[in-house]
Parts: sequence; structure tokens; C-alpha cells
Amino acid sequence: MKVVAVINQKGGVGKTTTTANLCHALAQIGYKVTAIDFDPQGQLAISLGVTAPDIGGIDDAMLDKKTAIQQVIRVRNNLALVPAGSRLKDIEQLLDCSKPKGLVLKTALGTYFADQDYVFIDCPPSSGFLIANALVAADQILVPMTGDFLSLQGLSHLMGTIRRFEKALKRKYKMAIVISRFASTRRMAKQVLNIVLTHFPKQVLATIIREASALAECPSFGQTILEYSPNSRPASDFRDLAEDFLKDRVMIYGNE
Repeated sequence: MKVVAVINQKGGVGKTTTTANLCHALAQIGYKVTAIDFDPQGQLAISLGVTAPDIGGIDDAMLDKKTAIQQVIRVRNNLALVPAGSRLKDIEQLLDCSKPKGLVLKTALGTYFADQDYVFIDCPPSSGFLIANALVAADQILVPMTGDFLSLQGLSHLMGTIRRFEKALKRKYKMAIVISRFASTRRMAKQVLNIVLTHFPKQVLATIIREASALAECPSFGQTILEYSPNSRPASDFRDLAEDFLKDRVMIYGNE
């Protein structure tokens, strides 16, 4: 089992879109995948068609009310979801103060998902307690970012956070970057891409997720793009991205 934190402390960069569609693409290939909605807004669950109010989730597992496996919802073949839960937004205040706060998620996950190939954690656009727990629990990091200047600034801030955790935990994360919501007609997008390729060689996954209205539409139907528009360009992008992720296929500067 590999635990993958999908993280970027800037909002609006496609974290949840990437998590939902990449997880489903991997599941369609045949991998066993569990997605954890670790954002109190609960948008990953909505994207996968789970909209029941006041549903329990990873919050209860972190509070020792239930085990993590008891909170699993089977949402597709080979794909399971652990929702956020209504108390996730207040989880830090609700926890027993005697517990090491950085280890709460890792402890809650335990060995319950040992039969899974991948566990993806869809992180909130913030720093602090939830991000710290996701980074401690993760084996590798996936960073979605868009082709705009603020996204570039967000990536710089995130790298500082990751380096601090690497130093504190005495470990090196495997990290990959996903270029999402990319509009090739925008000059700024191309400039940002070139900067990222220069500073993060061999870490940008080969497939760019191109901007498309269908990607914004499908969550309202509780579907991934692979269901909503399976023959579309973005569906093809995510199938290719799944292969990139599995095979470590990266973009080479000058050949993007």
C-alpha cells in the first residue's frame, strides 16, 4: 500500500478534480484504491456521488469513535471512499490532548488498508494541523497546479513546508507535479510551465490536464469525467495521467 497526499496550499488548482478522476482511472485499470476526503468542505465525496448529510468519516476514525475501515463507502469497482465527516473542521479542538497530534491520521489509518494498492488523501487548501497529519501519513506527494503566477507562488510556499517536514521526519518524499486546468492559448500558462520544468526536472508528470468545461460539470452529477464524458479529451488525459503515475513518466524540458 502506498499513501499519496494530494496537496497544494493554494485553492483552485484542481486537487479534488485530480484526486477523483485519477483514482477512478487507476481503479478502472484494476488497482485497488481508497480515496480519503481530508477537506472539511467534503467536495471529494460530492464529486463521487456521496451527498448524504451528517455522514461519518475520517473524523470519527481520528476521534476513535469508529475504525477507519468502518467508514469506507464502496463508490465504484475497485474504488472506495472515506468521507470527511462533519467534525473534521473542528478535529484539532476535539482531540484528546494527550495524543501526539501529528500522528493522529497515520494512527487512524493503521493497517486497515493493507490490501489496497493506493490510498489517496485529498488535502484542504491550507496549512496547519490537517496538512501536517497528511504529510506524516504519506509515502509520496502529488501536487496539482495550474498555469498561473499565483499557483507558482503557492508551489514555492508548499516546497518550503515539505522541506521542513523532510528535515523533521528525516526522510525524503517521492514527489510528482500535475499540471491541471491548463489553457495552452495563454502565454502565462506556457511561461509557468517552463519555470516549473526548469526548477523541478523529472518531477512533472508527462500528461497535462487541459482546461475543459466538462471537468467542471461532472461533479454536479456525482460522476467522474470517465463516466460523464468517457470519450472526451479530459477523460483521455486522466487515463494517460494514470499511466504516467504508475510508470513515473515525466515531461522533459523542451519536449512539452
